[in-house]
Formats: sequence, C-alpha cells, structure tokens
Amino acid sequence: MSAKHFVNGSPAELVADALESFIHLRPGIQFDKQHKIVYSTLHDPSKHVALVSGGGAAHEPAHAMYVGPGMLSAAVSGNIFASPSVSQIYNCIRNANGAAGTILIVKNYTGDIFHFHQAAQKLRAQLAIKVEVVVVGDDVSLQRSRAGKVGRRGLAGTVLMHKILGAASAAGRSLEACMELSDKVNAGLATIGASLDHVDIPGQKTDAQIHLAADELELGMGIHNEPGAELLKPKPELNDLLDKMLRYLLDADSERGYVEITASDDVVLMVNNLGALSVLELSIITTNITRRLGTQGIKPVRTYSGTFMTSLNGPGFSITLLKADWELLLYLDVPTSAVGWPVPYISPDERNATGRVIDTQSTATKGEKEVVCSSSAKNLSFPVDGKLLRSVISSACQSAIAAEPFITKADTIVGDGDCGLTLKRGSEAVLKLIEDTSSSEDNVLELMIKIAFEIEGNMDGTSGAIYALFFSGLAATLRELDSSVVMGLEEWVTAALGGLVTVQKVTPARSGDRTLMDALEPFVYSLKDGIEQGLQAARKGSDSTKGLKPAFGRAVYVNEQGWEQVPDPGAASILAIIEGISRGLAHC
Repeated sequence: MSAKHFVNGSPAELVADALESFIHLRPGIQFDKQHKIVYSTLHDPSKHVALVSGGGAAHEPAHAMYVGPGMLSAAVSGNIFASPSVSQIYNCIRNANGAAGTILIVKNYTGDIFHFHQAAQKLRAQLAIKVEVVVVGDDVSLQRSRAGKVGRRGLAGTVLMHKILGAASAAGRSLEACMELSDKVNAGLATIGASLDHVDIPGQKTDAQIHLAADELELGMGIHNEPGAELLKPKPELNDLLDKMLRYLLDADSERGYVEITASDDVVLMVNNLGALSVLELSIITTNITRRLGTQGIKPVRTYSGTFMTSLNGPGFSITLLKADWELLLYLDVPTSAVGWPVPYISPDERNATGRVIDTQSTATKGEKEVVCSSSAKNLSFPVDGKLLRSVISSACQSAIAAEPFITKADTIVGDGDCGLTLKRGSEAVLKLIEDTSSSEDNVLELMIKIAFEIEGNMDGTSGAIYALFFSGLAATLRELDSSVVMGLEEWVTAALGGLVTVQKVTPARSGDRTLMDALEPFVYSLKDGIEQGLQAARKGSDSTKGLKPAFGRAVYVNEQGWEQVPDPGAASILAIIEGISRGLAHC
C-alpha cells in the first residue's frame, strides 16, 4: 500500500478543504466550515422530513456527496475516521430540522451512536424538536455470538438507506412512515468487505501503520482501517474469494447469515469500491459476483457498481445485498440530484440555485448554552426548594470527587486509568455551576439542561457521553410533566426513568455486563421506594461487578484476575454520586 499522498497537513484542514469542494459540484449547497456541515438549500423542512447523516471523513462520497433533493438534507463530518462532535451534530440537526421532523441515519459505531443520540436528546430536551435515530448495521463479518449486544457495524449498505428514505421524504412520507421503512431496509441489508491492505492516513507517521504482506488478504475489512474477520494467506483467487464472501452473505444457518435470501426474492446488489480500485478491476469483480450469484439462482433486479463508501484509498471492495420489495425498489428508482449517487438528475429550477461558503450556519457553540437555556426553559419553572436541590447536587459532586482515588486505582487495574479523573472533572464543573448565584434556583429544567452541558464539555469518553445523555433525557422528561406540580419523589422517579431509558436506547449495556449500568439501573428502578432503597440497590449492583465478566469496555481485554480485584469503576462512580445524594438529603 503506497504511503504517498498529494496532500498532507492537519486532518481538520484537509477535511474542510474536501467538503468545500462539494458546493462547486451541484447547485443549492451551503457549507458551514466551522462545524464541517454540508446543507441542501432546496429542502423544505416544513413539508418534508429532514434526513441528516454523517460520521468520520475519508468515507467520501459518503456522506456529504449524498446531500441534495431526493437524498440527505444535511451531512456532518468529523476528522478522518473520527466521529463528529456533539456540538457539530447539534448545529446540523438544528438547522436542518423543521415542522416535519428529522431522522438521523447513523452507522453502528460507538462514537457515532453516542454523539448522534446525545445531540438528538439535547435538542428534544431544550427545543422540543421532533427527531428520531436510525442505526444501520449491515456487516455480516461479525459472528452472532460475538456481535451480541453491540450489533453489526454499519457499512456501505447505509447508502441504500440514504437513498430510500431520501426518496420517501421527497414524496411527502411522514416521519413515522419513514421510520417504518427504515426497519424494512435494516432487516434486509447484508454487507461483507475485503481488502488487500490497510491505509496510510495523510498527516500521520507511517512507521506505526500496519500493513499486509503481498500474499495476504483481509476478509471482513471495515471502513475505519480496522482488522477484518479473517486474514487469508495465501490470497485466494477472485472467484474463490467471492464464493467465500457470498457464503457469509447468504448462509442463513451460519453464524453470519443475518438475512435469509432465496432465488425467489428481489435482490439489490451494490458493489462498492473502498477507494483504490480501478474502474476496470471493479467492473470485473461486479461481473464475477453477478455470475456467482447466478449459480445460486439469484439474479439481482438492481445492480449498483461504483464508489459509494470508501475507506480513504483502501485497496478493496465490499458486496452489499438488499432483500427488497416493490416499495424499496420504487424509492431506489426515484431520481436524485445528489452528486454521489450514479447518474444524478438536476432540474432546470435547481440549475439556477447558487452555492456559497459560510463561516457559520448557526449560533456559535460558545453562546449555545445561554441561548438555549434562556429560550427553552423559562416557562417551565417547577415548584421546588431550590436551596435544597443545590445542596443535594453539591453533596453528590463532593462525594464523587472524594471517591476519585479509589475509582482511579480500580480503573488502572481493569481499564485505562482515567475514569476517576474524568468523573472528578465533571463533578468540579457541576459544582462550580451550582455555586453560580446568577443561575435561577427554582428552575429545575433549566438547571438539568445546564448540568448536561457542563458534563458534555468537561467529561470525555464513553462515561461522559452516558452522563450527558442521562441528564438530557431527564430534562426532556421534565419538559413533559405538569410544571404546576411540586417536584416530589414520584416526579423525580419519572424523570430519572426518562434519563435511564434515553441511555438504554443508545447502549446495549445492561445490569450484569460490568458497566456503570450495574449501579444505575437498580438505583433508578428502586428509587420509587425511597432514596435509601435506591442506594442499597446501587451498592449491591456495584459490589456484584467484582469478579463479573465484562461485556463492554477495556476491561474485556484485561486478565481475569483484574476483574476479581475491584468492582467496575463506572458502577463505583455511580455509587459515589448516589451516596452523596443520600447524605445531602439526610443533612436537610
């Protein structure tokens, strides 16, 4: 694999320059350079559901080149192979959204899942925006027994989701109808990739990169330069490779047969270039795939061959099959003027639209908190003892800060050692917030939204995303309550359940998986019986993680002796916070 590139520099500059080019490729495109967002100016969000997608850069033409009438309303990009930030996604949704609502189309990767859900939940809580999330997982390289709760990765099949939902939105289908359609697409998607090598990323040193030998091939290669399911050596002949890939896709009885496809089904075939194949080579591969499918009685009713979702300049390809019906085929055939889709159609009216670069499309992140909080929560002031609330929050923060050495030690044994310090940073930020006398003492919704902002800005990693999601979900639930009701135990239980459900929608982790959910779930479920019962349940849940086999996080990779020595650091963090809440209430 060649490490030579015409362009080098900081990833952020490279991505921004690449995105700016898209405004010259089709009319009616705006580019928000600050947030790395591409918008269509020809979408009417009052009449049509807005579709937003995105992810790391280096997957072009995905996702920005699918922005245009008949496909996406907007797309947001992170740096190379890195998820966009919550702030970027937030601004993208806020500008694309309208009365008809917004659907986020997200590939099943941890960073994308957390960040897109977190941005969506913030907007639900703060501005009551109608937004739903579609997670695409079409990879069949991961065995069912290993995929477990994590699910399959999102690959090139995501582009078919863009096209089908984009056409449905353009046809005036409702948000609910589009969501039902997405379920049908997800149920019929299967993708497998193969590559001759990993890629070198512009601007990064090449001596640390991993490369394959000349006689090796990675089967099940993803789109983020990660290893595949099998390293094949010696590299098989093309038809032998294709037969193996099709077994992954079509064997419904195997560990990877996620979609049952028969000769009687209408099947859509997409052959995707991961970046470096010549048109000649990809065309030969397409021909041979079609032939191999024919030997099994499968004749694709639609075939797409080209560059749809890349892995920078990856020397490989992927095969996607979609089990379709008349409705899916109908929407696939609807013309679109998005330049990333083959043979785009541009109407005379669209040719008159102009494109331009703008420095920023919306409220700057710096002022985002003040604008949102003052406009969204001012009329939802619940009757509450503000002094007591702040005292309890202060006690919870101080308890978390005091627990930092123990949590850090535990995370050093079973993780990467930063869990305690992350919790401390977040707690100190929230503590500073509630000590600010300029903040209202009786506006619970406003305070919860501000806490979510502080957590998001000061706690990185998965735990920070989960805490921010919890408080955003809690705030969204508060918004739905009767603001004239005094905030008692029942109301707090309802709000806490809303926060928990929000987190559960994003992560498959549950009690028993050795994560913070082992303490959070039993606490919320037991809170209806009182804070002390909730505390006892959380303590029991945290203690139970000692020796428990982990299902998520870095603890999966450590020696089993480490699991025996300490409880899960995330669960211990939740317990420390709840202990602080209990003490704060007891002292009042």
